[in-house]
Amino acid sequence: MKFLDHLEEWIITFLMGAATVIIFASVVHRYLSGFSIPGVQDWLLTINMGWAQELCIIMFVWMAKFGAAYGVRTGIHVGVDVLINRLSDATRSKFVIFGLLAGALFTGIVGTLGATFVWENGAHYFFFHTMGFEMGDLYEGPTTPDLEWPTWIVYSAIPLGSYLMCFRFLQVTVGFVRTGELPHHDHGHVDGLEEERPPAPGNEDGIYAMRDNLHPGDVSKNKEGGRS
Repeated sequence: MKFLDHLEEWIITFLMGAATVIIFASVVHRYLSGFSIPGVQDWLLTINMGWAQELCIIMFVWMAKFGAAYGVRTGIHVGVDVLINRLSDATRSKFVIFGLLAGALFTGIVGTLGATFVWENGAHYFFFHTMGFEMGDLYEGPTTPDLEWPTWIVYSAIPLGSYLMCFRFLQVTVGFVRTGELPHHDHGHVDGLEEERPPAPGNEDGIYAMRDNLHPGDVSKNKEGGRS
């Protein structure tokens, strides 16, 4: 199951990178098509980029759904826990487990409803047609305006993202029961940057201490330094 540890990052990174490239190409195409460059303008006008906006919207929808699952796994979702943190450890653990299981139940229900909608919106027609089964009066389903993709492919983000969120809620619940800790995201941490190191021994009051009004540090030490 290790391949699931960073599944959201891979999907979001791919979608964000692809959307950036598509938007950039669309903007460049739009502006260069306005210049009267012999040969080039005629060639650019033959290229249809009208689908770019629709595709990027679809990508951002998928990013949002899988980003929500990423938020559950890393603990970056906003939560009101002022009251819960004031409870005793035993009572707090029960409320935390209840909240996590409630989140798993809710996302599981949303995923199931979304899967039912996707199946009835044309996915059943696609799979029956692909497998060579008799389709009868099955509904083929609508398509998107520009890309002319079956809309069930676009709407698949709902069951896939919701079921992944449900799995992450259960995963966090198991981790909390075992260790008593929830995933915590440090908003001040930047990947690739080293943590701030304490001053070297013997240099606490040296030229790099920067104890002045422009670089406030320990208030008590600054006061002592000012008195001396």
